[in-house]
Amino acid sequence: MSKINTEDRLIEVKSILVSQPQPSDDKSPYYTLARKYGMKIDFRPFIQVDPIDVKEFRKQKIDLLSHTAVIFTSRNAVDHFFGMCDSLKIEMPADMKYFCISDQTANYLQKYIVVRKRKIFTGSRTAQDLIEILKKHKNEKYVFPCSSIRKNDIPDFLSQNGYEHTEAVIYETVASDLSDLDDVYYDIIAFYSPSGINSLLVNFPDFEQNNTRIAAFGPTTAKAVRDASLILDIEAPLPNAPSMTGALELYIKSVNKTD
Repeated sequence: MSKINTEDRLIEVKSILVSQPQPSDDKSPYYTLARKYGMKIDFRPFIQVDPIDVKEFRKQKIDLLSHTAVIFTSRNAVDHFFGMCDSLKIEMPADMKYFCISDQTANYLQKYIVVRKRKIFTGSRTAQDLIEILKKHKNEKYVFPCSSIRKNDIPDFLSQNGYEHTEAVIYETVASDLSDLDDVYYDIIAFYSPSGINSLLVNFPDFEQNNTRIAAFGPTTAKAVRDASLILDIEAPLPNAPSMTGALELYIKSVNKTD
């Protein structure tokens, strides 16, 4: 890739591609941003989640029913866990305990079980919140349904503190087919995970950044951008902009001619 003068990159933003599904809520701050600055914002998931084949799962030699508690960190994990149970023709016992990262994930369980009859423990939102709850329940035998790509915080905590647990890889995160985006230009592409960066490079191995600005949310995503020898123009969160849309707006204000 040819060298790019960063000063030359401070040019007006008219279009943004967000590497996530389109928000279902019409009050999304992305829509507010688009209206406020009269710009085009499109959404396209750069990654997709596929279930692990039952034959592949059996190779892990995991007896799900030998555990006393399940840790859920996402709705994807809930869907694929109970999907795997269905494929294996097993049913979770009534005394199984569920540890969920958030109320949203806990409420999602009612799609598969009668929530009011089960023991459910819920964190506020983050992995650290959930870890604080796990500290009070060391004697359980945990199963942690996860993707082939997952964060380390919870499994590291379980391992380092001697918890009896099993990681069960039940789904995998893979690059979406983005071939239809070839020859499509956006002023900014916003990424939320290293997997999104990987998908970009898998789909477009000869990708040339040129004047496309790249925005990244979180330190691991920012690192993935730099490791790919790409220029990181917008990094979130910032002290004065804790969200991606906040960081984008600060940048747009600095380069767009606004009243």
